[in-house]
Amino acid sequence: MQERTKNKHNKKRNTAFLYETLVRELTKAIVSKNGIRKKKIVTILKEHFSKDCVLNRELDVYKSLYETKDVEIDFAQRMLEESKRIYYSLNKNDIFNQQTQVVNKINRDLEPAVFSTFLPNYKSLATISQIFDDNMTIKSKVLLEKQILSMLCESEIKKEEMRPIDNIVYKQIIKKFNQQYSNSLIEEQKTLFTKYILSYADNNIDFVVYLNEEIGRIRNIISKSKSVDQESKDALFDKINELKNKPVDKYMIESVLNFQSLVKEMQA
Repeated sequence: MQERTKNKHNKKRNTAFLYETLVRELTKAIVSKNGIRKKKIVTILKEHFSKDCVLNRELDVYKSLYETKDVEIDFAQRMLEESKRIYYSLNKNDIFNQQTQVVNKINRDLEPAVFSTFLPNYKSLATISQIFDDNMTIKSKVLLEKQILSMLCESEIKKEEMRPIDNIVYKQIIKKFNQQYSNSLIEEQKTLFTKYILSYADNNIDFVVYLNEEIGRIRNIISKSKSVDQESKDALFDKINELKNKPVDKYMIESVLNFQSLVKEMQA
């Protein structure tokens, strides 16, 4: 029976959670054309996550772990060790003080409800944060590191377990999809979902090609948009570039769906 770690995760002291939440709030502000809110979020990101900021250096450590998939176990172990080495070289007091400032600005300039934002990869962010927690027991840390190594190798494992679906299962999926989503999705999202479902039958090849084309289309629309300033475009381009290294899973699909909604609003 797997042991559960007892330490409660504090999301307000998780730099990756703060960053991902702010970027998601920025996207929502752009979609809703809330210029004041957008400006406040961009200011927080620039002040605390710019290239030379300690939170950005810590964020890079997180990203090296939660954005990496489908690697060999030896490589995953080296990456984990290097990430820990870099993390422990950072000034913990500076990190704590900067996090406090970000939390205070979110509470003051946005609202506390922001901390309740749902992130699809929250579990991964929490696990990574806990391996750096000095209050964790040795046994708990070892178990958490084992989870992270599995996460880094995850796609390869899933590929080995994947089996083609038969026609009956395929028809059931299509029927359920049409019942649940046909009236609530824009045309581009319906196409994405349909091709994603079909990809189970063709080993993902056609879907990956389509996905690259769709991401290119999204990037092109954002680039040409006159309703979005360059700072916001750069933030969105950073998120789009991150998709290149993500496995094709439900979290990646959700990200593309969000971008599809965003560019639809830009074209309205």
